[in-house]
Amino acid sequence: MTTNHAQERIMKAIGTTGPRPATDLAALVAFDAPEPTLRPRDLLVQVKAVSLNPVDTKVRNSRQPEAGQTSILGYDAAGVVIGVGDDASLFKVGDTVFYAGQIDRPGSNAERQGVDERIVGPKPTSLTFPEAAALPLTVITAWELLFDRMKAGADEDETLLIVGGAGGVGSALIQIARATTRLRVVATASRPDTRQWCVDLGAHAVIDHSGPIDQALTAAGEQAPRYIAALTHTQSHFEALTRAVAAQGVIGAIDDFKGLPVELLKPKAAGFVWEFMFTRPVQQTPDMIRQHEILAEVSRLVDAGAIRTTLTENLGPLSVETLLDGHRRLESGATIGKIALDGF
Repeated sequence: MTTNHAQERIMKAIGTTGPRPATDLAALVAFDAPEPTLRPRDLLVQVKAVSLNPVDTKVRNSRQPEAGQTSILGYDAAGVVIGVGDDASLFKVGDTVFYAGQIDRPGSNAERQGVDERIVGPKPTSLTFPEAAALPLTVITAWELLFDRMKAGADEDETLLIVGGAGGVGSALIQIARATTRLRVVATASRPDTRQWCVDLGAHAVIDHSGPIDQALTAAGEQAPRYIAALTHTQSHFEALTRAVAAQGVIGAIDDFKGLPVELLKPKAAGFVWEFMFTRPVQQTPDMIRQHEILAEVSRLVDAGAIRTTLTENLGPLSVETLLDGHRRLESGATIGKIALDGF
């Protein structure tokens, strides 16, 4: 079924007209947008819930649409397929799905969204739409970082250090590593509630990242980690991480910064890799369907009880007010897990 009259239909959406702080009530605006016109492998999804990630706030703070235009934000979503492109074959109308979208297309803060089926997965049947919407971006990021970038093996007797275990990606990575590998999972956290969160998700041990991480690892009696997932404040932690990483190990990062003394890794012949989950869809890589496969496997693991949602708070239906509230909470740096909102 192809939607042929997309340009004739209007939908509710929330977007930005230019960079503004979340304290500015004009940082986000509600407006009527044309329904997406589907590309050949697109799905048209009725958005039932969305969740927030740091990228939402970064794009709000930096995106400058053309004069007179409003850019729809939002990435994580869960919903129902209501239309399919001419070449789409993975899903049909009526299927429930979840996905993280892509950074160079209109986002999920809308009634309906066009999204390439190769980056969409079947929603876990055991989760509500908000619970499912909390997962895609973080589980794709965690899975790609662990297996596609750092090249971890499922049967290795090695240690994985996760810097920032209570954040969205950290919460996903703890669970994925425990559910699919034999790695010893050591997470970092600095508050009692975040430490407990990491333990509850399955971390074998939790160390404090408020001081030098290599010293905290040694004090805890942990072996040098072969894999280090540097998820937050990588620039400030980097020298300690180069001291901590095992010889021939690898550090993988996801956060934003400029300039690292990577030469410190040379004596250990250790590697440094980037993970950016939008690379496959934006660059249209030949293996783009890998994200569909990752989400399908995560969905199976969720329904099998091996992974749980990382949703901690639902702010209610999408509106400028609730969405801005979510952005402010994220920017406080004190959130645990994920924040979600219901659809319009």
